[in-house]
Amino acid sequence: MTKDYYNKNAQDFVENTLKADMSKIYSRFEKHLKTGATLLDLGCGSGRDSLYFINKGYDVVATDYAEELVEHASQLLNHQVLQLDMRNLDFDDTFDAIWACASILHIPREEIVLVIRNCERALKKNGIFYLSFKYGDDETFRNGRFFNSYNEESFQSLMDLFPSLKIIDIWKTADVRVGREEEQWLNIIVEKNMLK
Repeated sequence: MTKDYYNKNAQDFVENTLKADMSKIYSRFEKHLKTGATLLDLGCGSGRDSLYFINKGYDVVATDYAEELVEHASQLLNHQVLQLDMRNLDFDDTFDAIWACASILHIPREEIVLVIRNCERALKKNGIFYLSFKYGDDETFRNGRFFNSYNEESFQSLMDLFPSLKIIDIWKTADVRVGREEEQWLNIIVEKNMLK
């Protein structure tokens, strides 16, 4: 089970991800944010991204499903991270933005509609939603973790189920971790547009 993997390997995971340079992706995301925006970091892992956004003055709620990562991130951020299963996310019209970096990719396709619906509900009107997935179009178990991969076409098909969510930016990147540069990622920014 993926959660068990992160609990058992939390220290290694934190060390491997904490210093990863996300600046180019932050920049593309922040173009759509207003000063002091309320932001949900959904699956914050090490807390790296939450720390960046807090330091930029955003009002951040950080969450993770794995208890050990919640502990690590809480120490890094010096405030409590919520231990939360995104399938049970229960916010209404709360956030200007959601940051889901390499987190929703652990949700199987049979449950991902529920998770995206939860995120859609949590966003305010014109809210911004960043997601990233390993690039591909399959579901696999690798080294103790489940991955749900998308490409541009399969992700668009998923978004077709959500008329109020519009893709405003979609692009591929190489993994920013040293030694993982061959891995490709699909990055997406979606905007919640209220239907008339």
